[in-house]
Amino acid sequence: MLEVQNISINYGICAVVQDVSFALRSGKIIALLGANGAGKTTLLKSLNGGLPIAKGAILLDEKELKDYSRREIAQKIAVIAQETETKFPVSVLEFVLAGRFAQGTAFGWETANDLQIAVECLRQCDLANYEARQMNQLSGGERQRVVLARALATQAKILLLDEPTANLDLAHQALMFRLIKEKCLSEEASAVLITHDLNLASEFADEIILLKNGKLAAKGAPEAVLTEENLSEVFGVKVLLDENPVSRRRRVTTIY
Repeated sequence: MLEVQNISINYGICAVVQDVSFALRSGKIIALLGANGAGKTTLLKSLNGGLPIAKGAILLDEKELKDYSRREIAQKIAVIAQETETKFPVSVLEFVLAGRFAQGTAFGWETANDLQIAVECLRQCDLANYEARQMNQLSGGERQRVVLARALATQAKILLLDEPTANLDLAHQALMFRLIKEKCLSEEASAVLITHDLNLASEFADEIILLKNGKLAAKGAPEAVLTEENLSEVFGVKVLLDENPVSRRRRVTTIY
């Protein structure tokens, strides 16, 4: 479990995140929503120690995150960032195998089990037979799916995802979220994700955290957070709210 206790994060003298608290429990997905500049990515980066916090505490399995080594954190938390472009030639299989490093293996020393896990994760991400392709020759959407495959290959129990459906078509957006949901349900894993798609958040998240100017604007179940008042306050838009007739989840339509 990951527990965030009243954390604040500063860039110089500027407070970017202020007094945010929440708990991520096994099997659950939390979606971080907010306008551009609300502090979502900054908050996400702090959850694996990528950014220092100025105040509060982050607990991983009831132990402060700052007391873990980077390797220990990597074994427990996997990250999917917005930027997936590689600066040097590397094959898709090598890239995914890098996710096994924290589990005790490295380039040139991968085991048969590592290879099996990597190939299976590529298959799950609709990337069968991509092993020999070069990362810098893939489309943005293909790279995004390879990055998800590497995160799955780590077998970490916590996933941190910064706009994981960026550059993906509708079919692969659904695939991405389905894989994340299945991992959380079947492996007692959990995820925190950033998305600008309110309806995807409503469909797949167990809890939504709505940020405005680095502060908590609302927190709770999708139907409790995705209200006309909250969305008007945070995004400055009028919305029409109804129910998805299939899933019965809250559905949001912007009124232009």
